Amino acid sequence: MNWKKLGQVFQVTAKSPLALTHAANPLPLHLNGDIYRVYYSARDEDNKSSVAYVDLNIETLETIGDTEKVVFAYGPEESFYSHGVSIGNIYEDRGHKYILFMGWQIRGENHWRGDVGQLEIINPDSIKLAKEMPFMASDEEDPISLSYPFVMHEDGLFKMWYGSTLNWTSPNGEMIHVIKYATSIDGQTWIKHGTAIPYEIGVAQAFSRPTLLKDTTGYHMWYSFRSGDGTPYRIGYSHSEDGVNWNRKHDETGIDVSETGWDDHMICYPFVFEHKGNTYMLYNGNSYGKSGFGIAILEK
Repeated sequence: MNWKKLGQVFQVTAKSPLALTHAANPLPLHLNGDIYRVYYSARDEDNKSSVAYVDLNIETLETIGDTEKVVFAYGPEESFYSHGVSIGNIYEDRGHKYILFMGWQIRGENHWRGDVGQLEIINPDSIKLAKEMPFMASDEEDPISLSYPFVMHEDGLFKMWYGSTLNWTSPNGEMIHVIKYATSIDGQTWIKHGTAIPYEIGVAQAFSRPTLLKDTTGYHMWYSFRSGDGTPYRIGYSHSEDGVNWNRKHDETGIDVSETGWDDHMICYPFVFEHKGNTYMLYNGNSYGKSGFGIAILEK
């Protein structure tokens, strides 16, 4: 496959104290016609992230109306999302639209960690916390830290691919954070099935933000990953016929950093979706999306 970059389509202008930098984890919600509302994680002066949005015409790639509207802010100091909200994908359950997110916490001198929370989209302008407690917290399977999932509902089964920390450091100093798989019949109680995407120390060992599409050939997953050799985030790709057993195919990703510009050092946090027969990828560039996000289209 080959992705054709269409450029940076949104640049942060720091209009809000809660959205001074970053437009990470871009997440599109179709409004009408060619118009999408793209939610993203913006940061304040303390690097705490909240959910903001910008409206985008996917055909002209123009932003519409006011930008950088914050619709959900990080929580109080005692909450599980006290230091930020990093969003995953949008899915439906019994007529309601939800976003699962990674809630960041830093307690004293301890390492940052995350639990998974759930937001409900009341309408495109209003998002609220579905419950005060984490939707998915650390347990025996995932004792250290969790990150944002991707949820798909098909054949009466909810399927979730999510991030889990195995170790904060490895022999090369890089963390080991993998993508795991879980399923649920009711969308609330989850059975965890362990690691989905094979990891390899020094090759691909720190994964984040999975995004999936399914077609006649099976499941396609894109995500951010670090190899552990000091190279910043790149976008990786894996394929599965059943959604359970995956083959890592990073040589087939079809997108890499640019020679110059806003994404010449890092590309990360992809989100892949289809519109009018085309497949698009929203993604971030240098410094984890500090300046904004861009878009690419899959060449046929």
